[in-house]
Amino acid sequence: MITTISNSTLKASINHAGAELISLKDNQKEYIWEGNPEFWGKHSPVLFPIVGTLKNNTYKVHEKEYQLTRHGFARDMEFQLIEKTGNSAVFSLESNEETLKKYPFEFELQLVYTIENTSLNIEYIVINRSEKKMPFSIGAHPAIALPENFENYAFKFEKHESLKYNLLENDLISNKTETLKTVNNVIPLSYKLFENDALVFKTLESTSLTILENSKPYVQVDFEDFPSLGIWTKDQAPFVCIEPWFGYSDTAENSGDLFKKEGILILDIDQSFHSKFSIKIL
Repeated sequence: MITTISNSTLKASINHAGAELISLKDNQKEYIWEGNPEFWGKHSPVLFPIVGTLKNNTYKVHEKEYQLTRHGFARDMEFQLIEKTGNSAVFSLESNEETLKKYPFEFELQLVYTIENTSLNIEYIVINRSEKKMPFSIGAHPAIALPENFENYAFKFEKHESLKYNLLENDLISNKTETLKTVNNVIPLSYKLFENDALVFKTLESTSLTILENSKPYVQVDFEDFPSLGIWTKDQAPFVCIEPWFGYSDTAENSGDLFKKEGILILDIDQSFHSKFSIKIL
């Protein structure tokens, strides 16, 4: 099932499967990747209760082992639409017998989509309904469609900073780092940037990133609430993913204890977590 929200400028469509944004349009063009499985069959999945890959796809809670595949299970589950207005929609996923086998915590995950002017705001609400502390990560994975040649695009970071990122090895975070060289905070896009998979920035001073098309502002992603950022595409694919994250893949040295995982969040009993990011059409 698909739910659509809109205002006079934008229209967004969200699939109840994964509460996934599948379309964001103005009167002229589509800004979200179409999901062609030849390159990547997703559009903008939510990453929960982990971001990235666990070592051996395994983790431990109180010495008991559990299995979770890359980016967790929320993106593959059916959400319920619990509230809707003309320009907003709220989706909910609650823990159940299936999730408890993979993740032994009772929770509710809400995604709130709201269109304001030329922006789509996407809010994550995580509620701990367990009678114990709950470790989790959460992240976004929106794929921005790039209709022109990939080399016609560039990134402009909000702030002048050292753009140091960690390399991935076998889908895990390595200790190897590299630094993007920018001119006036701008770096041209090329597929060579992604020849070793995603760029993983554990921390950034910038809280927004603008995609330039032929040197003109195209799309801006604001992620003030998020400490980490992933950027990714596939070779020759006409999209780029700008991914605000809380957490990231395991390191090779990770003990497997989810409470001790680097970048993990710990939510107290009956507490809720809120964060949001936005996609602004320029």
